[in-house]
Amino acid sequence: MPLKLKSIFTLFLLTCTLSSSVAQGMLSPKASELKIQQLAVAPEQFNPNFTSEVAEKAMPLSTSFIEKAPEVGFPEMVSEFIASPYVMREFRAAWVATVANINWPSRNGLSTQEQQKEALSLLDFLKAHNYNAVIFQARPQADALYDSQLEPWSYFLSGEVGKAPSPYYDPLQFWIDAAHERGMELHVWLNPYRAHHGTGGAVVPKSLVRTNPDIMVSLRNGMWWMDPSKQATQDHSSAVVMDIVKRYNIDGIHFDDYFYPYASYNGGQDFPDADSYQIYLKSGGKLTRPDWRRAEVNKFVKRIYHEIKAEKPEVKFGISPFGIWRPGYPHSIKGLDQYNELYADAKLWLNEGWIDYFTPQLYWEINKVGQSFPLLLDWWEKENTQNRHLWPGIRIDYGRNAANVTETMNQIDLTRKMVSESKGTAHWSIGSLLKDPMLTKALVEGPYKNQALVPASPWLNATPPKAPVVETRFADHKITISWSHDASDTILNWVVFYKYAETWEYIILDRTKKSLEMSLYNGTSENSKPLTNIGVTAVDKTGNQSSFNTMVVGELLFWGAD
Repeated sequence: MPLKLKSIFTLFLLTCTLSSSVAQGMLSPKASELKIQQLAVAPEQFNPNFTSEVAEKAMPLSTSFIEKAPEVGFPEMVSEFIASPYVMREFRAAWVATVANINWPSRNGLSTQEQQKEALSLLDFLKAHNYNAVIFQARPQADALYDSQLEPWSYFLSGEVGKAPSPYYDPLQFWIDAAHERGMELHVWLNPYRAHHGTGGAVVPKSLVRTNPDIMVSLRNGMWWMDPSKQATQDHSSAVVMDIVKRYNIDGIHFDDYFYPYASYNGGQDFPDADSYQIYLKSGGKLTRPDWRRAEVNKFVKRIYHEIKAEKPEVKFGISPFGIWRPGYPHSIKGLDQYNELYADAKLWLNEGWIDYFTPQLYWEINKVGQSFPLLLDWWEKENTQNRHLWPGIRIDYGRNAANVTETMNQIDLTRKMVSESKGTAHWSIGSLLKDPMLTKALVEGPYKNQALVPASPWLNATPPKAPVVETRFADHKITISWSHDASDTILNWVVFYKYAETWEYIILDRTKKSLEMSLYNGTSENSKPLTNIGVTAVDKTGNQSSFNTMVVGELLFWGAD
């Protein structure tokens, strides 16, 4: 039944008296203000409670109501930028490993349909649990889970190196499209130097080990590695990265902790690059062997960052190094020295701003002696002199029990408090989430109860998109809000803000959604609250949010009824 004019006018009078001021979010305290090892877990205060559904098209009006409430459209009319009400900002990602078929596909040799079904199931799971990013391993061993002219199709897809999916599809493109359709970022995870993994089948003629033997060295555990010091290695890996950046609509390029391999991979022996080092010395080089190795890795990291920015500045470059820079930093920290074993000067990359986000693998518990999670996080935060995103990688598989849930919740909370300018974590891995329903239930009912946008990257792009054009329809005690945008291909998310009585709340929608239906009243008949205000903003691929135009529902109803 359509609303009567009397109730419309009453609602109009009520809403015209309400303030349309913008709610402001408060930043968490700085790390220096905290007792790092004694932080308490505090749940988020924001708690949207609504019943609504996404409509792909605006609902048609009943004939009896069209005369009273025609469609009302409101183009952008604000010349100065107006901030939206509060919306949570937090990077929430999970790694999806393809090497050894750890996460996807579940085994090699699956059909195209089975692979796609598994991929959609993983992405739907992340979406349902309010994650907003996926870190997808597209190059596990100098091969490709995408259509490449530089490297062969991956063994982990078909069980045969160089064999394309049949029926044909491009797995990376499929993952990108499916992630974006769910409003999630997709970051392409690559191993820059690993050429062959022990689980990758036999080394066959199509393998890069055979086609590019001049840059390869064998390790005692059966792996093959590209020599990071060789210019041909750096040129090839750069070409692979830039091929992906140029051809795919990705949100990020992601390296993990494998630069020079762990010593255990070669039976504790030094990396076999004596010939390369001798060539360097004969050419007039003066650096020690460790410094020479680090210099070559540093040169490559800097090169990749600048090449990505020259091609597509909005594509983020992130690295997830081993969580300890060097033992003794900070003082009580012990463990592997990545500086002298992996020849990765991760501190330098962060200090120089050669990355857009930094995800150190802090895979230790809060109270772990020698590798304390909060002490390491605080140390990395102090090294973040360029104010890049610091989104630590956390381990979430300490056991499928209440203790693991508590540890994970506490680590997320610590990160929110200690890295207040850009909150976020990456979870190792999606497999642990799938196998631990106790943890996933605690996440979606606790810290991830509410949706969040990925934090913006203002050093990449600080220009907000235009505000969308919003239209409304009323019927059967409901409002259908629809919107359009003249540059929708640059938009990743829409945020619909709404206020029942006095409280602003929001829902984040993916780029494919263009409308939302909501009730004009919320709650029971005895405690019903009217919908008083609405507004829609656009969020672009670097996290910039458009200006916010609030609409008073009572005015819309009154104008339509008149």
